[in-house]
Amino acid sequence: MFKIENKMIAHIEGILESKLPNQIVIDVNGIGYLLHISLNTFEDLPSKGKLRLFSHLIVREDAHLLFGFAEEKERTMFKELINVSGVGANTALMILSSMKPDDVVLAVDQSNVEAFKSIKGIGLKSAQRIIVDLKGKLEKIESINDILSSQDNTLKNEALSALVVLGIERKKANKAIDKILSNEEVASVEELIKKTLKAV
Repeated sequence: MFKIENKMIAHIEGILESKLPNQIVIDVNGIGYLLHISLNTFEDLPSKGKLRLFSHLIVREDAHLLFGFAEEKERTMFKELINVSGVGANTALMILSSMKPDDVVLAVDQSNVEAFKSIKGIGLKSAQRIIVDLKGKLEKIESINDILSSQDNTLKNEALSALVVLGIERKKANKAIDKILSNEEVASVEELIKKTLKAV
């Protein structure tokens, strides 16, 4: 299933057909779509079955390249990185394979040149350019973190209250909820309660 947004494929949902550390194939209604991915996204993928990835399409004269991301903030960071002079899609994926989006934000805020220099293919000048170009431009990543944190806290508090009413020990329920929220996307309080009941 595709969702088209501003002439861009916003996400792809289908069946995982094959995966490698740098690319996967998703079957959507009998058509296999190849998406280039980072190692961070690769580590978040299921071993098989249905999945949904945020995506970004780059159109070149010789190819249409589709990139997939497990998290929206990784896609946002990818788009910011490829806007930096001298940083192409491959380099951006290399950065996101070595660092989480939050780590990139921190490195830019602290002007940590060494953090970028430690990544294969990035020298001193490139590292400095990334920091200079991204300074003050990463509020989107931070706002996404704030929104997700707020959503998680609301879900957690409501689910925790319900579980205590159901007779589950608060400390035990709290630990299970934290583990679930750190590893999975949960859409509702009801879903979080069900997952927690299975885990405790």
